[in-house]
Amino acid sequence: MAASAPHAEVPSFPGAQTPGEALRILGAGVVLERLNPAEHGADLTAAALADSPERWDWMAVGPWAEAAPFRAWLEACAVSQAAAFYAIRSEGGPASGVMSYMRFDPPNRAGEIGSIWLSKALAGGTLSTAAFAAMMRHAFEDLGLRRLEWKCDSRNLPSRRAALRLGFVEEGLFRQHMIVKGRNRDTAWFSMLDGEWPRAKAAFDLWLAPENFDAEGRRKRGLAEMREALT
Repeated sequence: MAASAPHAEVPSFPGAQTPGEALRILGAGVVLERLNPAEHGADLTAAALADSPERWDWMAVGPWAEAAPFRAWLEACAVSQAAAFYAIRSEGGPASGVMSYMRFDPPNRAGEIGSIWLSKALAGGTLSTAAFAAMMRHAFEDLGLRRLEWKCDSRNLPSRRAALRLGFVEEGLFRQHMIVKGRNRDTAWFSMLDGEWPRAKAAFDLWLAPENFDAEGRRKRGLAEMREALT
């Protein structure tokens, strides 16, 4: 399915579901569970305190030197009415990061993946890619979104590269969009549309397939390379 043409008529649809009902989202070797500080707090706290402070540079919160303020943040995330937070863990492993669905607009079938923290044990690995793929699949296939957004500080080059690698399209810059930790934030906007998801999904499936890894667990082909080959 191709992306919708400008001003095209949108087929009748009752509106997207909200993410609040999904308690578990399964991916390739990864599980996303609705954040529960009683269940996930110890693992996440240990991971957060072990992280280098620089890993929190682009977050609105952190870094964390003590457990109590981090646990307070987890508690606030768990009861948030503005976002649905999920803990990320490998199958049978400890929770090692969080991400959320946020800014959901059911009538317009739009939403965002945001508030992403991946511990150093998770960032840049196969499980983090599998977690993003699972969140994106659930958004488009289960919740009925037609637009999924990704936003980050324009200076956050790792996040910008990650968005493009996952298949999001850069849309532009919101200048002086926010003040975060006393600093100006120009926000880079990215999106994926429902018509773009099938190709992205096919690339995820190919990239995560066992045959894309050598005997040492190294990937043979990159995700963006696979997606481009499917054009």
